[in-house]
Amino acid sequence: MNRTIREEAARPVAEQAADWRPIGGSGEAGETSHPHIDPSLEDANSYCRTLATGHYENFPLVSWLLPRGLHQHFYNVYAFCRWADDLGDEIGDTKRSLELLGWWRDELQLCYSDRCRHPVFVALRPTIETFKVPEKLFDNLISAFEQDQHVLEYDTREQLLDYCTRSANPVGRIVLHLCRQTSEQAFAWSDSICTGLQLANFCQDVSRDLDINRIYIPKEDRDRFGVTREDLLARRTTDGFLELMKYEVDHSRELLESGLPLVEALPGPLQIDIDLFTRGGLCILQRIEQIDFRVLETRPVVTKLDALRMLTSSLLRAGGRRLRRKCHAH
Repeated sequence: MNRTIREEAARPVAEQAADWRPIGGSGEAGETSHPHIDPSLEDANSYCRTLATGHYENFPLVSWLLPRGLHQHFYNVYAFCRWADDLGDEIGDTKRSLELLGWWRDELQLCYSDRCRHPVFVALRPTIETFKVPEKLFDNLISAFEQDQHVLEYDTREQLLDYCTRSANPVGRIVLHLCRQTSEQAFAWSDSICTGLQLANFCQDVSRDLDINRIYIPKEDRDRFGVTREDLLARRTTDGFLELMKYEVDHSRELLESGLPLVEALPGPLQIDIDLFTRGGLCILQRIEQIDFRVLETRPVVTKLDALRMLTSSLLRAGGRRLRRKCHAH
């Protein structure tokens, strides 16, 4: 069956990957007869746009608040991340996931050699060239998804934070390249936000992660509060577990709040999106506190009403910043 490129983009990544019949990890991507190999830039952009907008709830940065000229570039970055994420999580076979992630790295290397074949990389190449995005940032993301295939829990916080430097922080740094804000201070604030948000998500999803045999609460932290692996697997909400979750929430909040100065350092049109991104993580932590840290029993969620309140607050803060700048100018 010959599908249009937009129809192809709407299919699950796992199904698409099977049609590409890649040979991962070879250093050179293998030959393929896929009908959408080496598409035009227009078709590749359409593919990424369809993929990103089809998962809109997972990609809040591409919103009507962003400068219009950045939308396609954000779609392209999202499409790369969506593919890498799904190759790691949706294939259902560890060996095959590693092969496919190896193939995705091969395609990335071809892209940086200006030999793009897959629609995602055909679209991503102009983004990379325009904003000078380093290959290492994309490669680090693939590395983190590879690590997920064989590292299911962490002994120390240091190990977990190292994982975050590859699974979360590269996304923020790529965004900063697209915003042309690449100072070391901006990167440091962004890393703090991205790590804090990922840790907040780990706190939110303790039970869900247990369902897929993953534990993202470091063993040294669990030991500190007397929470055993068996307690987690049995979903036992002990006093120690509640103290542990408070400790993890406090650490996540500290990181998120430490990165907040990034908002005012960005150009006006971008401030609201980054503010919302950060406030979303803080809202998750607040919801965890409101259920008394009992995340093994109830998964805390950020509601549409929460999102509306955050948007309103972000708009008001942005208005206040503009007013202060005008006052200082006079």
